[in-house]
Amino acid sequence: VLASFVAVWAFGFTLNTMSLLGLSLAIGILIDDAIVVRENIVRHLAMGKSHVQAALEGTEEIGLAVLATTFTIVAVFIPVAFMGGIIGRFFLQFGVTVAAAVLLSLFVSFTLDPMLSSVWADPHPAPGARKTWLQRAGGWIDAAMDALHALYGRALAWALRRRKTALVIALASFLGSFALVPLIGSEFVPEADLGEAQVNIKTPVGSSLEYTLAKTRQAEAALREFAEVQDTYATVNSGATIGKNNAQIYVQLVPRKQRKLSQAKLQKPLRERLQRIGGIEVSVGTPGGMGGGKPIQVSLLGPDIAELGRIAEQVKAKMAGIRGVVDIDSSLEASRPTLAIDIRRDLASDLGVGVEQIGGALRPLVAGTAASSWKAPDGESYDVRVRLPSEQRSSAADLKDLRIASSRAESDGSPRMVPLQQVATFKPITGASRIDRKNLHREVLIGANASGRPAGDISAELLPLLKTIELPSGYSFSMGGSTKDMQETLGYAAAALALAVIFIYLILASQFKSFLQPVAIMSALPLSLVGVFLALLVTGSTLNIFSIIGFIMLMGLVTKNAILLVDFANQAVAAGKTRIEALLEAGQVRLRPILMTTAAMIFGMLPMALGLGEGGSQRSPMAHAVIGGLITSTLLTLIVVPVIYTYTEQLGAWALKRLRASGADAAPIGVRHEPAHT
Repeated sequence: VLASFVAVWAFGFTLNTMSLLGLSLAIGILIDDAIVVRENIVRHLAMGKSHVQAALEGTEEIGLAVLATTFTIVAVFIPVAFMGGIIGRFFLQFGVTVAAAVLLSLFVSFTLDPMLSSVWADPHPAPGARKTWLQRAGGWIDAAMDALHALYGRALAWALRRRKTALVIALASFLGSFALVPLIGSEFVPEADLGEAQVNIKTPVGSSLEYTLAKTRQAEAALREFAEVQDTYATVNSGATIGKNNAQIYVQLVPRKQRKLSQAKLQKPLRERLQRIGGIEVSVGTPGGMGGGKPIQVSLLGPDIAELGRIAEQVKAKMAGIRGVVDIDSSLEASRPTLAIDIRRDLASDLGVGVEQIGGALRPLVAGTAASSWKAPDGESYDVRVRLPSEQRSSAADLKDLRIASSRAESDGSPRMVPLQQVATFKPITGASRIDRKNLHREVLIGANASGRPAGDISAELLPLLKTIELPSGYSFSMGGSTKDMQETLGYAAAALALAVIFIYLILASQFKSFLQPVAIMSALPLSLVGVFLALLVTGSTLNIFSIIGFIMLMGLVTKNAILLVDFANQAVAAGKTRIEALLEAGQVRLRPILMTTAAMIFGMLPMALGLGEGGSQRSPMAHAVIGGLITSTLLTLIVVPVIYTYTEQLGAWALKRLRASGADAAPIGVRHEPAHT
């Protein structure tokens, strides 16, 4: 771990959430190589060899398997580090940090660990001496392991006799796990409980600043009725809430240990209380977050804003009928009251008044113009704006009396002053509050929050309903928010997963000098899905960016057990044993290191799985997926991989026989010659 900080520094990374997350997840992985090497050295010591001889021969015997397992982990994390999109930027430092740490652990397991094993003898109690509690516990563990060895030996022997039955059970478990997916749910990023909330308030269009401020103070008072609320901070018409009818309240909650409800569950009672305040629209969510905005978004595009408004109402009606959808709003706000001034151009031209002159006169008088700046005693500078007093610009009658300087002069040479009402008519109308555009089209964005259900499930239910809306020609819709981010993430994650599988196969094929044996080893990959789905369902986690990365991590972890089995089976076959004898012996010899490394990885990830601390629940799905996948893949790998190994070896022998029959001179790489009695 300490040497990994050097790699973090060398790559220009920092100690942040992702680099430290990588190291915390890698804690259980980093000792795996050392466990396998040390366990094999102890096995050779039990044969009566000296410490130096056991260290040399034990490390040499297990070297291929350790190299293969480490390189497969690196082959998984490098594609993860270089994924595109948001997920790629998110996990770059994570992937590189883990890959560097694993390579360093390989170096230590091949150097420091054998050296210590050669000079550091284990203490043995004197005959008749009283055993300590630790020695007694070790004896109990050994007895339990002996019973487990016997049980596993019988199960493996049965599977090798009933190979088709074993494969059918494994296949049924794999396919049956997909039935759990609809029960799990999906979202982009799980909400972290950081003890904060954000309330957006909107008053009717045209509301005064004083009215919005009064409603905001009323909402703050309502929020402080909750014992879980510690502080509030409100902004009106500033920051991200531009507009006199917009306000935002940041809510700081008391620490998680001091409240009964989580941040997500507290949003519902807060929302219900604020909705009892008349004259406002409220939205309760989490401040910040990846991607920004509400998690459920529908973008409507088209040429006519009125038609977009009609379609938006249909979309909002569809949304309202879905369970879990709250805080529905639209970017198409109500029309704003406006006073239109129509210039009678012919008459204005006769009087020497142009449209530009009228606009240039009205702008400073009504809207005001910055004439100077003033430095206040507090050191701040303020613009000095000059315009008519409010009582002279509060109605259309006031504007009618405004006089515009004409280009024509009076008899005394002064410019003629023309009343505005003489060259213009005034008409109250309504105008758009805002106009949004996207891809050269007008856009209306409908957003909503999710309550009690993952946003991904709601979006999946909403999409078929949206397709039932008949859109006129030239109009279209698209999903945005976390749904868009999730779809992008799945694409990049699938590409990284495909690359990882290809790299793993190439590494295994080169290490084992076989094209078929990697197939037997990689059969452990799909079996890990069973545990992933079960663990996510049991813990209440969802399929999200973290659990997906956890599943990709499994691709490098679950092959370790299969590599240990296949490597020893190859050595036993080369020593003259039959294939079945080799597999039974490999299972017995490699069961202990397989269980030890699996337990080390599980306990190393357990703190993250518990989601301790503020925001820990956001990252825990990654550990849930890894732990569940490790448990089921280990159980199934110990049975299924030996069975598939027998089929791949039979296929290789059959291919060799066909090649010889066709007159081929040399056996292809990967076809292993076995003794005649197999």
